[in-house]
Amino acid sequence: MNVSRSGYRVFSANSSTACIELAKKITERLGVELGKSVVYQGSNSETKVEVQESVRGQDIFIIQTIPRDVNTAIMELLVMAYALKTNCAKNIIGVIPYFPYSKQCKMRKRGSIVCKLLASMLAKAGLTHIITMDLHQKEIQGFFSFPVDNLRASPFLIQYIQEEIPDYRNAVIVARSPSSAKR
Repeated sequence: MNVSRSGYRVFSANSSTACIELAKKITERLGVELGKSVVYQGSNSETKVEVQESVRGQDIFIIQTIPRDVNTAIMELLVMAYALKTNCAKNIIGVIPYFPYSKQCKMRKRGSIVCKLLASMLAKAGLTHIITMDLHQKEIQGFFSFPVDNLRASPFLIQYIQEEIPDYRNAVIVARSPSSAKR
């Protein structure tokens, strides 16, 4: 597929190795090149993004894995989305396998609903769609002012177990909590 005619680009919003590797696997599978950009921390630890190609009028997919440093990853995603928005991208779709702060989706005592705040920040930065997996609560989708695709990992895990684990019928799968046991 010719990248210039595909009408979409795929970018990696994270400078971590895992995110770049995932983005490369996705682009190889799609037969397109990874979008050219640089994501880095300045000397004052501020996140900086340089988009190094035209994205005018194109649909953009931003791949963002969430490593241990959640807040830096969020800022990388926000700054990249805003950079793409100001460079006239048509649609900006965030591909976020693990959505951060999804467990903070209910009001507790005098706390706040941080997941709703993050949804608002992503919309303000320019995202028009999100693809994620296994949100903590499906009702989180209501926090967003744009579409959210909440994919389930269980079909892929079941397939992996059946194909890769010998005598899987006698295996035991342990859940972390009673609510996750249902899944």
